[in-house]
Amino acid sequence: MAIGAIAMAAQPAASAVEGQRFLLVGLVGSENPTRANFPFARAAALRVAGHDVRIELAGDATVLMRTVVANSLMPVGWPPFSQALAKVVQHKIPIFV
Repeated sequence: MAIGAIAMAAQPAASAVEGQRFLLVGLVGSENPTRANFPFARAAALRVAGHDVRIELAGDATVLMRTVVANSLMPVGWPPFSQALAKVVQHKIPIFV
């Protein structure tokens, strides 16, 4: 009996095999490029891992969708914001503003 219970517990549940759904909310705009970059970098990584991802931008973060702003942001310790945005677009992750 104990061996059968262990074998059943070791099998992943059906929902664990499927990707999870994530909604990432961005509230920070160009005043803090590093924090503004996080939802985009995380969304791309989650999509690569097989999850369903969406990004919502509110407040100051809405300005990030302007081409001039997106091309000028340089997060500390990360690639330029324009690269993170390009990955999000490449993976066809929806962005709601």
